[in-house]
Amino acid sequence: MTNEAVKKDFDSQVYSVLEKIHAKAGSIRKGVNEVTKTLERSQAKLVIYAADVSPKEIVMHLPLLSKDRGVPCVEVKSRTELGKAAGINVPTSAIAVVNAGEETHALEELLGKLKSV
Repeated sequence: MTNEAVKKDFDSQVYSVLEKIHAKAGSIRKGVNEVTKTLERSQAKLVIYAADVSPKEIVMHLPLLSKDRGVPCVEVKSRTELGKAAGINVPTSAIAVVNAGEETHALEELLGKLKSV
C-alpha cells in the first residue's frame, strides 16, 4: 500500500471513530478556540485538525500545545469530512475528544494505530 493510501485509510478510521463517539453521547469540542481551551484545561484525550485550513496559522499551535500536554494529535485531510463526522452540517477546522463515552475501546484502538503510523 502506498503512503497516500495508508493516510486515506487512517483518515477514514479517524472519521469513523469520531462518528461513533458523537452517536453514543461521547463529549467532543468543535472549533479551534474550543479545542485550544480544552487542551489548556487538560481535558482533551485526542485532538484532530484539518489539513485544508486556510491560512495554516489558524491550527499551527494545536500540535505543539498537544505535545506539551501529552495529548495525541492527528491531522486529517478535510474540514468538511471532519464536520460531518462530528455531527455538524458545517466544516470545522479542529475537534477535541473529551470523553469517548461507550466508545472508549474504539478510541484506545485508534490511539494504538496512531503510534504505528
